Amino acid sequence: MIVWRPGTGRSREFEETALVHLDALYRSALRFTRNRAEAEDVLQETFLKAFRSFHRFNPGTSCRAWLFTILRNTFLNRVRDARWEVLEKDADAWEGAAESATAGPSAGANPEEEFFQTVLHGDVDRALKALPLVFREAVVLVDLEGLSYKEVAQVLGCPIGTVMSRLARGRGLLRRALREFAREHGYIKESE
Repeated sequence: MIVWRPGTGRSREFEETALVHLDALYRSALRFTRNRAEAEDVLQETFLKAFRSFHRFNPGTSCRAWLFTILRNTFLNRVRDARWEVLEKDADAWEGAAESATAGPSAGANPEEEFFQTVLHGDVDRALKALPLVFREAVVLVDLEGLSYKEVAQVLGCPIGTVMSRLARGRGLLRRALREFAREHGYIKESE
């Protein structure tokens, strides 16, 4: 994980501006890579690149979008350069990543909360991780990280209309996957 030592000047400005987004970037890295160790490596490389090029960041623009752009490019470069495969066909591996990424139920949780935190959250996470990367990126950045369509368009380097269509397609694929889960577990009838 990243160990940061407080500093002065440039590093203090970086801390105040960029490090507030650390958790959101880690969650996204974990969802993109589907592997905790890879996510940590991508995140560390992202922050190193961001710190080194912080002098090029334009104050008044979205630091969050700038960081997500660096994160996405770092991830894609690692995939391309290292030629490691994102675990598309190994269901067991990404189920394990989903389980390790999700927190267990809290000690005081009632049975309903426990169900939502373990069963449903795990299935939503697995369905999300099964999405093709172009749709997963849009869903993660808009629905989970709260970026605006404009910010996501900047991060992905595509028009807002493309973000909207990828998001609609990704949400549709998620809806179908989760509907199938609900049918299999008897939460909805076959006719629904």
